[in-house]
Amino acid sequence: MFSRAIFRQEFKDALEEALDRKQMSLKELADLAEIPVATIYKITSGERDPRLSTVRAIVQALEPYDQDTIAIIAAKFLLDEIGNQTISHEGKKYRVKGYPAHTMEDCIVAAVRAEKEGAAGLICAPILAALIERIVDIPVVILKPDVVSYTEAIKSLTRQISNE
Repeated sequence: MFSRAIFRQEFKDALEEALDRKQMSLKELADLAEIPVATIYKITSGERDPRLSTVRAIVQALEPYDQDTIAIIAAKFLLDEIGNQTISHEGKKYRVKGYPAHTMEDCIVAAVRAEKEGAAGLICAPILAALIERIVDIPVVILKPDVVSYTEAIKSLTRQISNE
């Protein structure tokens, strides 16, 4: 990830690697970042160190942050019921994106992936929330099952037990 690489090596080297990886030209980056191509050229040639505003523009161009997405980590069958939807809050629209997971490891991977893809926040089961909050730097909300869900699960289980 480019935004992390710039802290481990020279900015110009990290930028060149990111451009190679994305197979992007200096002109394409300049257009996306809305900065002059000459500025990009001077940075990649080592002639100039970028200003903070330039770094921000380049990072945003290479790693767009989709702050209108809310991630939900859950079993696939639950995500199928939710579907892809858009919700509005205070005039802003948010896209709900599901990340299927069936194991603890799947949940961790899904949380990291959601953050990497730019989710503004995520929703997960209570048993995972404390762990996920230590891994990601986006807000995490607990999905609290209601009494009706538990009651239905108990009824379903008692039917299964009775049929044995």
